[in-house]
Amino acid sequence: MAPKTASKGAPEKGKKEFVHPAAKHAKKNAIKNTFAIEPISAFYIFLGANIIAALFSPIQDCDETFNYWEPTHYLGHGYGLQTWEYSPDYAIRSWLYIAIHAIGANIRRLLPHSSKVAEFYFLRYLLAFLCALCQTLMWRAVCLALNPRVGLIFILALVFSPGNFHSSTAYLPSSFAMYMAMVGAAAFMNWRGGIKTSQGMFWFALGGVLGWPFAMALCAPFVLEEVFFAVMSDSERFFEAFLRVSRGVVSAILLVIFDTAINTFFYKKFEIVTWNIIKYNIFSTTGGPDLYGTEPWTFYFRNLLLNFNGWFILALLSLPLFLFQKVFSARSAGESFQSGLRTLPHKEERFMYPAYPFLALNAALALHTLLTFFGNADPKTSIVGRIPAKLKLALVGLGLILSVDIGIARIWGTYTAYHAPLALYSPLEDVGGRGDTVCFGKDWYRFPPHMHAKFVRSEFRGLLPGEFSEARTGFGFWSGAWLPTTGLNDRNEEDLGKYVDLRTCVFLVDTQFPERRNGGVDGGEKGAAALPPNEPDYVADGERWEEVKCLPFLDAERTSFLARALWLPDWEVVPEGLRRKWGRHCLLRQKR
Repeated sequence: MAPKTASKGAPEKGKKEFVHPAAKHAKKNAIKNTFAIEPISAFYIFLGANIIAALFSPIQDCDETFNYWEPTHYLGHGYGLQTWEYSPDYAIRSWLYIAIHAIGANIRRLLPHSSKVAEFYFLRYLLAFLCALCQTLMWRAVCLALNPRVGLIFILALVFSPGNFHSSTAYLPSSFAMYMAMVGAAAFMNWRGGIKTSQGMFWFALGGVLGWPFAMALCAPFVLEEVFFAVMSDSERFFEAFLRVSRGVVSAILLVIFDTAINTFFYKKFEIVTWNIIKYNIFSTTGGPDLYGTEPWTFYFRNLLLNFNGWFILALLSLPLFLFQKVFSARSAGESFQSGLRTLPHKEERFMYPAYPFLALNAALALHTLLTFFGNADPKTSIVGRIPAKLKLALVGLGLILSVDIGIARIWGTYTAYHAPLALYSPLEDVGGRGDTVCFGKDWYRFPPHMHAKFVRSEFRGLLPGEFSEARTGFGFWSGAWLPTTGLNDRNEEDLGKYVDLRTCVFLVDTQFPERRNGGVDGGEKGAAALPPNEPDYVADGERWEEVKCLPFLDAERTSFLARALWLPDWEVVPEGLRRKWGRHCLLRQKR
């Protein structure tokens, strides 16, 4: 039997098929037409901005240290500070979230030259990588669903915003919820390959269950859009939509079950942490989060204006410009989320983190709409159309450069003002010994992670963290997570058992502000108020304490608002009222 001959025009087996160079160029042009830049380039841009944040961003919130870095340190090293939220009596923090990050931090221990500082930055690098990946996925969906130019503006709005600098590598549930919100939004927005409602709901649920439950509200506009179109469709499409939403709900329930199982292992009792968080924040009978301060409804407007400047104004303009767009869900998500948060009395910057990508998208859409209007305006019927094209370009370019410069000025200003707590402790490797205590007084909330710290009493009268029990008892590991605690409460009531005698401190961290008078110590500025009795100027007490290291630290009380908000040079041409006033953040050693 004769062998079969190859069909005409088919390539021979084992022989590489020739591809004309023009075809390759066509493929590259298709990518550029779809994304403006290649996805890997967008990823590198996001990653570069996030790595800068990982290296230089100060810890903005003491909750990041006490509620997340310290429990992570406990899982990896067997000791750490314990807040009341981790007491089995209250159980409003997820150990699953902590355990995942503890695995990442402990990978660094397997590598050469491991240290606690190295673990800290290694985990930040991992968060920077994860955030960049999520940002790229959302950017890709924006380019596919909307317009490549919107995608480019989206990149600009994120990487040069102080908001991204703060949130991208923060070890906070709201940052994790932001990551998952970006992936969820990407799933909802990208209809290529089918409608991905269940996948989108899963990612939002993951951010809510492991991170911050209230961030799941960002999913609502997407789901409502699905329901709206399902009701308006025929019975077959309605049933398909019902299945998609049902699968999303089931995936969320499974996540809650898995999280509950892990927390049951740690707390040794059945706890649905997601519900505990919601119950405490909304239905608490002991004061809830309002015990830690309340802010007016304008708080988020002021905060977002500082962290997004011109982009925030554009995002606000996106609502009236909505009539010119055909996108509903992604734009309304951030706005409805912000509206809901404004009703809660207790407000913090980190609560807005999950909405940051949507704010950037709103700003990108608004700017794209304005650019389209300016570019297509008819000179015969519109005044805008008579403006020369070069002048339009100059105005838009000047606005973008101004916004970028303001963002960089705030980022650099934040770093130079508050970087000291993360850079102060390097001398301990040389002058510190095993078991030496490092004490904190009025600077308790500037406590850096991974230090076996003690507290001396200051004028603060709220509840400070205790310590996880280091006992090894019972089944399993980390018995400090489930053993009964003392001195912890959900009423922010002071517990005197949290303090140690100052004489037991080998090292002390204190901030000296020269322009504030110290009761009993000379050298204060005339007319300045005396310092409180429990917060003396330890740095000036040279008979008892010697300076190990001191770094500049902004005196926010004496510095004007503009100098606090942005970096301003200490030049003579700058008016005295606009110059920054400085203190010194010091590591002291007690003389023996």
